[in-house]
Parts: sequence; structure tokens; C-alpha cells
Amino acid sequence: MSFSYKSRFEEAVQAIRQEGRYRVFADLKRINGRFPQAIWTGPAGEREVTVWCSNDYLGQGQNAVVLDAMHQALDKAGAGSGGTRNISGTTHYHVELEAELADLHGKESALLFTSGYVSNEATLETVQKILPGLIIFSDAMNHASMIAGIRHGGGPRHIFRHNDLAHLEELLRAADPAAPKLIAFESVYSMDGDIADLKGLVALARRYNCMTYLDEVHAVGMYGKRGGGVAERDGVMDQIDIIEGTLGKAFGVMGGYIAADAVLIDAIRSYAHGFIFTTSLPPVLAAGALASVRWLKAHDEVRQQHQERAATLKRRFAEVGLPVMPSVSHIVPVLVGDPVHCKVISDMLLGEHGVYVQPINYPTVPRGTERLRFTPTPFHDDQMFDRLVGAMDRLWAHCNVKRMGGVAA
Repeated sequence: MSFSYKSRFEEAVQAIRQEGRYRVFADLKRINGRFPQAIWTGPAGEREVTVWCSNDYLGQGQNAVVLDAMHQALDKAGAGSGGTRNISGTTHYHVELEAELADLHGKESALLFTSGYVSNEATLETVQKILPGLIIFSDAMNHASMIAGIRHGGGPRHIFRHNDLAHLEELLRAADPAAPKLIAFESVYSMDGDIADLKGLVALARRYNCMTYLDEVHAVGMYGKRGGGVAERDGVMDQIDIIEGTLGKAFGVMGGYIAADAVLIDAIRSYAHGFIFTTSLPPVLAAGALASVRWLKAHDEVRQQHQERAATLKRRFAEVGLPVMPSVSHIVPVLVGDPVHCKVISDMLLGEHGVYVQPINYPTVPRGTERLRFTPTPFHDDQMFDRLVGAMDRLWAHCNVKRMGGVAA
């Protein structure tokens, strides 16, 4: 009997369905000029909904300044870049954007990648090839892209408990003092909304002669006076060796990057397969990202509005007893704790109330911590808040999900 390839794939998908964590894509049409509103195509046809889970945290994807820059670039340069960065794919837009990102983070140089995932994976893999024997110390909650890069590098690695500097120091103390070392961590952890102790991490890195690698993808554009991230806010940008970020969240476009000393950037540029062997970002995206970075550097008031909206939503949820998870950032996670309940509530919010928030299940978060992850923006107004909180309050009772204090509705 021949091997049934198709049945194995069917069984794999069915296993996810049985756990209640099968993912369904929402078919959305963004409405230019009306963010965060969108048109959702569902079983009954099209209807307008409010998007509450976008990573376009500041609505820059519809900023007229960004769109104008992209229209101009499209008219001048056409659609694609025409090749890899080494073979005709480096345009002046790329050069300008890398200079702007280096300036944003107070570094000598920056390097563009096609996504934040690729920038993490390629850099963390490549740095191990350049530094044989490099020991990497990685926070337990680091993003999948960081984990992939660390694993692919093949070098020795240690995982320290999430945001546990005492555990990290234990591991550092036990390591070979002569070996090269790197501590890899994020600033804002996007599922829980907590923020790393960057000053404490930098102090440990100095004490044990380690390099530092900081993923700021959920912080660039949104923290610091110019949007340089938590490292700018906390005054430690100059003490971080490699800062990694994205252009697809607060900046509202697409792409990833690293910023560091010029010689380090030159080495990654010369060795990283994830950079060398892929077509570069289209000029139109580079131009839009460039305009967005420049605009956000000069508009700190948007960051202040964003923080106010996040704080207000946390307060509004808590006032009606919804189990808001502790968060010191702009992320507003509400614990459900069961994949089936999480999917049911998400579906009812969308189908009955015009509220789109995606359920977050394993493997994105550990089993038993399934949640709804809200990302309010400066464009979510008080009326939207009223509709959301009212819908959540009713559905929590309907689905008999535990509220704050552990009491079922």
C-alpha cells in the first residue's frame, strides 16, 4: 500500500481543529482614510467592522504623508526593485532609509531586510558564524524568529527565565569567561505587554563582557521622544550593540532592519544569506517607510495619544470586571484561558457586534493562557470604546467566562 501523503496533512490539520485552535483568516478590506474601520466579508456578505487587533499601532499605513511619498516613488521608480541588494536592487530610497534608521537609533549604520522575522533570523544566525563559540543567552519569551536564528546558528545557547535577571546572572557566572557572549532579548513582549529591564540587562552585559541584541519591533515608533523605542526612552541606546526593528508595525509599511556600528553592519551584510539571496524591498515600500520614520520622529504627540488610549481601555475593561492581564505597555491582553471559548467570543464579537479581535492561542502563547489581544490606537474614539466594552461585558456573561477575582459570570 502506498504512503498517503494527503491523509497525513489532513490528520495534522484535524489535530489542530480538535484542540479548538484552528485559525480562520478574516477577509478584510481596509478603508483608506477611515482607520480603524474595515469591510469584513463573512457568511452573510459584507459589513463594516472596527479592527481592534492591528499592529498598525499608530495608523501610519494611512497617513497622507506616507501615501504621498509612496505614490511619488511608484511614479518615479516603478513597482519592484529589480534584484537583490548586491545585484541592482539598491536604490537611493534604500540608502536614505538605512541612514534615517541609523539616525533614529543613534548608530553608525543600519541594514534593511524584507521583514522583521528575516532580520532576526538572519542576524542571529550570522553573528554565530562570524564569532565561533559565541554563547547566546536568550530570554524564554523571545519571538519565534529570534529562536529560529539562534538555533540555526548552531552554537551553544542558554535560556533564562523571562525577565529574570538573577537567573541570567547565574548562567553568565557559570559560563567560560573567555568565550564570546551575546544576550538576546526584546523590549516590549507583544503577547503579555510587559517590558524588559533594559538598564539591568545592559549592566549585566557590561559586567560579563557580553554583546547585547535588542528586538524593538513592538516599540519602535511608539516609545522615546523621537520613536527610537524603549532603549531611547530609558536612555540606553548607546549601550545596545544591535537594535532590531520592523517597518510593518508602528511605521505602517513593511520590512525589517538592524542598526549597529558600521563594521558590524558591514559584516552582517557580507555574510547573511537572508540578506544576500533575496530580492530587496520595492522602492515604493522603502519610500513609504522613510516618510513614516521621518514623520514620527517629529510627532511625539501621537505617541502620547496612543498611551492614553491604551491606559483608558485597560481601565474600562477592569471597571466591568474583565480579566485584563497586567501590562505596562500599549498591549491590552484579556485572559480567556481556553481555546474554544476564545474562538467563540472572537466569532461573536465579529459576527454580532462588528468588533474584530483575533483569538491568540497556542503556539503563540502557552496552553491555558489563550487570550484576546487588543491594540487600541489614537484613532479608536470613545464611542468605539463604549461599543467594545459593552459587547465584551455581555459576551463574558453569555459564555460564562471567569472575570477578575476568579468568579464565573
